Parts: sequence; C-alpha cells; structure tokens
Amino acid sequence: MTTFDNPPSFEGIASEKWDLHKGKDILPMWVADMDYAAPPSVLDALAQRIGRGVLGYTNLSPEYKQAVAGWMSRRHGWQAQPEWVRFCPGVVVSLSVIVRACTQPGDAVVIQPPVYPPFRSVVEDNGRELVLNPLLRGEDGRYEVNFAELEKRLAEERVKLLILCSPHNPVGRVWSREELLRLAELCARHGVLVASDEIHADLAYERFVPFASISEEAAALALICTSPSKTFNIAGMNTSNMIIPNPQLRAAVTAELKRGALASLSALGHAAVLGAYNGGEEWLEEALAYIRGNQQYLAQELRRSAPEISASVPEGTYLLWLDCRGLGLAEPELHRFFLEKARIQLSPGSSFGEGGSGFMRLNAACSRATAEEAARRIAAAVQELRASR
Repeated sequence: MTTFDNPPSFEGIASEKWDLHKGKDILPMWVADMDYAAPPSVLDALAQRIGRGVLGYTNLSPEYKQAVAGWMSRRHGWQAQPEWVRFCPGVVVSLSVIVRACTQPGDAVVIQPPVYPPFRSVVEDNGRELVLNPLLRGEDGRYEVNFAELEKRLAEERVKLLILCSPHNPVGRVWSREELLRLAELCARHGVLVASDEIHADLAYERFVPFASISEEAAALALICTSPSKTFNIAGMNTSNMIIPNPQLRAAVTAELKRGALASLSALGHAAVLGAYNGGEEWLEEALAYIRGNQQYLAQELRRSAPEISASVPEGTYLLWLDCRGLGLAEPELHRFFLEKARIQLSPGSSFGEGGSGFMRLNAACSRATAEEAARRIAAAVQELRASR
C-alpha cells in the first residue's frame, strides 16, 4: 500500500473540489487537483519557514529563479535562464497579463478547442477577438492540430497571438517536436506570438518538449506559462511563472505585471516552490506511475462494463477525456446522468467549447479505491440506462 492509497481528510479546509457536494454521496472527480498530500519536500519546506516565525513580504529571490530554471533543465532538457523568469499568481492570470501586454483591444487571439475554458475568457474579457482553430479528432480518438485551417486563421490581419495548451487539457495530447516546429514556423511567418500554457508539462508520460526549446525562431515568439501547482498539488499556494526568452516581450510583460500590482509572492508560496523543484522529483515519479495505473484501470473497466463510453489513456495530464456520445444523451441529460445516476461530479465537455459536446472530463488523480468505486457507479448507471430503453 502506498501513500497515494490513503488520501488526507478534506473536511473543514474549504476544498473547492470536495465541498461542492458536501454531505452528499457524490464522488468529486472534476477540479484538476490531486487527492494526494503534497510531497514531503514541500511540507518540510513549509514547516521550516513557519518555524522561523517570519511570514512577511517576500522577494522573488535568485534561489527561486534558479529552482525554476534548474527544474526545466533537469526535467525537460531546456536551458532556460533564471533571468527569463517572471512570477505571477496563476497561469490564467499569466495568460491575461500576456493578452494585455502583447496585444491591443480589437486584436484577435487564436485558441484550439476543445480547450480549458479560461482560454476563452482571458481573450474576450480583455476586449480581444476570439478566433477558433478546433482540433481534429481521428477515428482512433487521437486529436491533431488542423494546420491547414490554422494557417488561414494566422493569416488574418488582426491575429496577434495564439494560446497553445501543451500538454493539451482536456484531450491529453503531448505535442511532438515536429508538430511544435510546424506551429512555430507558421506563427513566425505571420508574425503571431505564442503563449504556451505548459502547466501539465511535468505530467507527460512521453517526453515533453517545451515550445521555446525547439528553435531560436520559436524562442523569439514564445511566452511560456508554467507552475508547480498541478505537478505537486499545491494550487492553493498561488504560484506560477512565465519564462520569456525574448527581452522585448519580457519587458512588456514585466510592465504589465507592475501595472496590475501582480509581482509579489507569498512567503509560503516561495518556500513551496523551492521545496517542490529542489526535492520533489522522486515523489512525482511515484505519483505518475500511480495515476497512470488509475487511468489504465478506468479505461479498461469502461471498455468492459460500459462500452457506450470510450476513454483513451492520455499521453499527458492526470485526466481522462470520456467520449459519452454512445449513451445517446443530450448535453443537459448527460451531466445529470453522471451526477444523479452515477453520483459522480465530472467536468462537462461542453464547457471546453467546440468539439466538447458529448464528452466529459474525469480527474484520475485519486486513490485506487475511488477509481474502482467510480467504475462501479458508472457501470451500474449505464446498465440502468440500458434497461430503461
């Protein structure tokens, strides 16, 4: 039995994930955080900082920037420089900052649905035009970039920025070097910047390639958004980083951070990042193996007991993108089916935009017991649905 088999208690801590249906027999498998305690290296770093009794204003120290750059080098083979690092309270906030810093009102921004819902809001809420380049889904369930359509969108005069999700949430693709090179060449040709949300980078089961690492051309137009929050289950620390090789882009983002008074981090967030990046790698390897087992188990069980629902094991992320179209349920009915019949809270695929209807997103970063109970509940609900027809 591993530590991942025994989740901590979520009672009384204002957990967004667990409090939504507090007191009800509903499994929360929606919000993208883990059901696991943070790594010992993080908890030890926090305890040491609290033990000092000093929780005042905290600088973005050289040690912090070196920890971020060192992790990128060791984990992903990218020689990012510490001076390229800029702190921000969250990746969504980072994307909003980039939109404001690197585009003007009325400019257009490309996103690739079905994709993380805030991608849409950071564009529209900042007065920019949203341009869609929907992913293509093959018969085998594998998603690809529609490059022919993308080039048409990038050629539009008002398009100034593309927000890339790498690895992709919710479909679980880890984009290959060849795909990223092709995307970078198109963006460079049309003078379009790339904000790459790489928050799930450390959760890739295949080798992850940072967008800015693939070529000098890509680095010149790249603004990389990353965070230890998904990797080490410390989203509540509100720490993320932008890594920006291009000095002009870095200066523009730095100025926008100053305008928004967003550049200061918490004492505990600082400690957590150092603990995570300097001592959390062994824990991460164990967590990835455990989550991979959950994903494989769930995909296999659904294939066996609920073939109306298909799930491919993703190349990255701790999510499962469930194709539920075989159930023959309209969108509102599909959400109610999982919530009321299966008694599981998932994320509706429709919230991820075009291409998401008929799908649901499941978070598999849970105990094996929770995964097994989820499989049982889904199978029973599907059996009941069959019997009612």
